[in-house]
Amino acid sequence: MNIAIDGPAGAGKSSAAKLAAKKLGYIYVDTGALYRAVGVAALRRHIPTDSAKDVAAILPEIKVELAFVAGEQRVLLNGEDVSDEIRLPEASMAASNVSAIPAVRAFLFDLQRNIAKKTDCIMDGRDIGTVVLPDAECKIFLTASPEIRARRRFLELEQKGTPVDYETLLSEIRQRDFNDSNRAIAPLKPAPDAVILDSSDLTLDEVVERITALAKECAEAEH
Repeated sequence: MNIAIDGPAGAGKSSAAKLAAKKLGYIYVDTGALYRAVGVAALRRHIPTDSAKDVAAILPEIKVELAFVAGEQRVLLNGEDVSDEIRLPEASMAASNVSAIPAVRAFLFDLQRNIAKKTDCIMDGRDIGTVVLPDAECKIFLTASPEIRARRRFLELEQKGTPVDYETLLSEIRQRDFNDSNRAIAPLKPAPDAVILDSSDLTLDEVVERITALAKECAEAEH
């Protein structure tokens, strides 16, 4: 059973999918983390993350892996755990840039699909229901207003002790939405058969409840 959750940056996909997976006993796969890892690899090498040629050139030198420690997903870049580094704002913009590069998408595509083939999973990203897992039994498009998403990210970073400006975050989220929705390769959009779930006025627990309820409905429909 595969559940595909797509949606824009900061809609709460990771937090909700992680908790829903725990409730359902599924593996949680955050595909955005894989693109962030490639973005971090480019940033560390001082390569422009929007240069398809330069980013493609470093792919043979990098290995991105997912490790599951006590049910928690950790992201390894050449064996180093970069799970915290990939959450920085600069990694988010780098991910948006590298995810538009066909070579990067091809590089990560098999890794994502192979995980889904082997296990019940909830996978989130930008094009899971449309491209990566078009046959997923359950597809959800999780969204929220840019202002709500910027506020959530602001509070999240503040709690971690990372000083950040709300207006800058809002501007970055709007730019990322534009980039993700207008790229030529696998643009961000709901799959035709996806359920649209707006989390603007919902608590995290309420979003998790909706996801698990939808997952159960899909499982019953399959049987």
